[in-house]
Amino acid sequence: MQGGPSGNVIVRKKQFQFSEDKELSLHISRLIIASKIFNYRAILQRYTRDYGENPALITAIRRLHIYKDNALEAADKGALRGIEGLAAAVYFSVLPTLITQQKGDFRFSGINRRPPKDAVNAMLSFVYTILGNEIASALESAGLDPYIGMFHTLRPGRISLALDLLEEFRAYLCDRFVISLINRKQISKHDFKAQGSEGIIMTDDCRKTLLTAWQVRKKEEIIHPYLKEKVQIGLLPYVQALLLARRIRGEASEYVPFLMK
Repeated sequence: MQGGPSGNVIVRKKQFQFSEDKELSLHISRLIIASKIFNYRAILQRYTRDYGENPALITAIRRLHIYKDNALEAADKGALRGIEGLAAAVYFSVLPTLITQQKGDFRFSGINRRPPKDAVNAMLSFVYTILGNEIASALESAGLDPYIGMFHTLRPGRISLALDLLEEFRAYLCDRFVISLINRKQISKHDFKAQGSEGIIMTDDCRKTLLTAWQVRKKEEIIHPYLKEKVQIGLLPYVQALLLARRIRGEASEYVPFLMK
């Protein structure tokens, strides 16, 4: 079931113009990808505060700082995608360090999909999809078209703008969530089963556990780093959608991406 499209055609028209403007869309793309890399770095920094310094993490943190600055100065979207790829490679190369429990059962050697080849990727893919759809709903509620993006290329059926905003939240909302489930032993290796010769999928019970924990997580409150007000975590996509809509409408001079503290 899906409701009718937003009646605010004026905002959508401005969004289309914004997306077609190479400089404006590149500028927003730079901010989004720089914030993604900033949040990658923040995740690793938080781990070093909690568990002590690790040489591999310290090196990754320094490299991510450089890539974040590079992203803000990228000459075009092609260069920006290259920087994003380098940053992701550095981040995911050390992500297994953050798994402190059940290490032998949850090995991770990088992102893979279609189908996921390990339990960590199976969960990451699932929560990325959930959050992407929630962001798409938030964008529609703010009067924006989730299919007209700035960074992700336009394709039939692709919620490109939702995928753009998803980049800001991958580390903070998704990666941390999955690692927490593993470290708290809320899931185990028995919650997964083989699919075909290489793929791994979650069992129905695993999905229920994950979705229940996801709903609990969404009810937690934080102080929004820009608004300086208490916000439920589940409302963060809506807040960012509103901030982006204000920029597109010309009511704000800049879009402020989500940066975790």
